[in-house]
Amino acid sequence: MTQNEMPKAALRGEPSYVWRAGQQRRFEMILKFAGERIQKNILENGCGVGMYVKKMAEAGGNVTGLEYDFDRAKEARNISDKIINAAGEFLPLPSSTFDLILSHEVIEHVSSDRSAIAEMIRVLKVGGRAVIFCPNRWYPVETHGIFWKGEYYFGNKLFVNYLPRFLRDKLAPHVNVYTKKDLAKLFEGLPVKFIEKTIIFGAYDNIIARFGMLGKFLRAILQFLEKTPLKILGISHFWVVEKV
Repeated sequence: MTQNEMPKAALRGEPSYVWRAGQQRRFEMILKFAGERIQKNILENGCGVGMYVKKMAEAGGNVTGLEYDFDRAKEARNISDKIINAAGEFLPLPSSTFDLILSHEVIEHVSSDRSAIAEMIRVLKVGGRAVIFCPNRWYPVETHGIFWKGEYYFGNKLFVNYLPRFLRDKLAPHVNVYTKKDLAKLFEGLPVKFIEKTIIFGAYDNIIARFGMLGKFLRAILQFLEKTPLKILGISHFWVVEKV
């Protein structure tokens, strides 16, 4: 199956369409590490339909959104007229332009994650920061679905990412996952220092909507694990890097 034949949900993931506890929690993490940069020049690299663009603009930022998918970029323009339809590996933007870049669950979908990271660092100002969320390989669930015998099966699939890499990539060729070492390699040779490198669990809003207090209890337990070595099983890496 070629990339052109893959369902959009498989190839590019699903952006945030509604603002719930999970999005708010991540936004507060962004604010914490952005500092005063949240009111300066910001790029969201892979903005989907513009949910985080809207929130960062409300916080005082001069926000540009970049989105590869034309239909999603068009929808994001209902929120902001500063939306660019382009690929993250070849940003049509001048070097040293932005004080803050957000890459929220995006690099796993691009053709070249190394190029996408290098481009983000290129367009950052010295002292600017990139905030990056991306999938953790050791999360027990592959959340992007799998391919089996040429058919795409959407939804959460247990233990796929624990398979040897060549088998895992046959089942999920449409999306990457990262160990801490994998992610570090993307920054080798780039002029950055690391401000934060951790792993987080999700907010599990869908489970809470279905199961109420039981779901909230599960969320509390899992988010508590972020303070322990078991955070290695979290859903996403959360890295903040600063250009030097």
